[in-house]
Amino acid sequence: MRLLVLACAFALCLACTDRPRSESKNPDYYVAAYIWPSCHDDPMGREVLWGEGHGEWEIIKRGTPRFDGHYQPRRPLWGYEHDDDPEVMERWIDAAADHGVNVFVFDWYWYDGGPFLEGCLNDGFLKARNRDRMQFYVMWANHTVKRNYWNCHRYGDDESVLWSGSVDEENFRKVVDRVIRQYFSQPNYFKIDGRPVFSVFSLDELIASFDGDLERTRKGMEYFREKTREAGFPDLCLQIMTFSADAGTAARAKAIGVDCTTQYGWASTRREDYLQWAAEGTEATETMAAAFGVPHFPSVSIGWDDTPRFPAKGKADVVHHNVTPQAFATALQKAKEYCDAHPEQPKLITIYAFNEWVEGAYLLPDMRYGFGYLEAVRDVLDGKYDRYKNDRREK
Repeated sequence: MRLLVLACAFALCLACTDRPRSESKNPDYYVAAYIWPSCHDDPMGREVLWGEGHGEWEIIKRGTPRFDGHYQPRRPLWGYEHDDDPEVMERWIDAAADHGVNVFVFDWYWYDGGPFLEGCLNDGFLKARNRDRMQFYVMWANHTVKRNYWNCHRYGDDESVLWSGSVDEENFRKVVDRVIRQYFSQPNYFKIDGRPVFSVFSLDELIASFDGDLERTRKGMEYFREKTREAGFPDLCLQIMTFSADAGTAARAKAIGVDCTTQYGWASTRREDYLQWAAEGTEATETMAAAFGVPHFPSVSIGWDDTPRFPAKGKADVVHHNVTPQAFATALQKAKEYCDAHPEQPKLITIYAFNEWVEGAYLLPDMRYGFGYLEAVRDVLDGKYDRYKNDRREK
């Protein structure tokens, strides 16, 4: 029986890897999927986090089921590939572009005075021969990291801070210089009205980099804008991730000159039922747009399951019911309708995520649904959502 299962899996892998292209025919939308760049042998990562030399695959492979029907460990259809390999990235680009994903948003880190996990973008994506098929921009993932967050097996209960998300002003200027010189200069860097988009994960950590002073933060952003203009662009497009629509957060964003907002996953409370979570996440899109007063780009989440990182988590911490490509298609259709209802702004949709295996959110094909999530993107963009309407729930 085991041999039969393996043979079937191998046949599925071959069939999906070599499948003919069926490219989305609707170029009107920008569909941007987040890339979590942790699955390669980063020197800094090897030293303090993942000593086996395979990045966070070390943690993903050790995922264990916490309840009946719990899909762990997650199994990529194409195996445990290193994301800094240009040939791997070429396959990712083709799979994404063929199904309507036309922008990658790379999580980008700066810790202890230097970059972290840049190999995926620098050595993988930028060296891919087909990189012209995909636009990209960076999201500064400026969040503080505790020691046991990315490797509980190594650090156990040690929740002391490994890296702080905030930087001093000297390092902020280094970030600005590196991003403009290394990324904005790329011909396929994503722009809105000619302005390179630079996304920031944590508004609070950004302000903390300027000792909590809003005026100094605003001046820091103006410095960034000035350097962007000096590089030949009309201006910077500053985007932040929104996790709350409270008036204080919106006021701080306005004070530093934020140009637009989106989300890294739905900001609403996570639910065990994907359909409930999606409904609340879709509602939050309207709330965020109204609160911040700048263009808000809808985001769609694929799922949530970070149990490989946290041994104590269980069923209540996982989005595990109705987590299917069909349910995802419903949420994506809502995001598309939001874009259509706001012709005054670009039709940009962000998707969490392209390869967040450790958090249960990925468009990449796996051993459970194959290309199902990518096919849902293509079908929704091509106006074929009707085929999913009556098939959203798990059988």
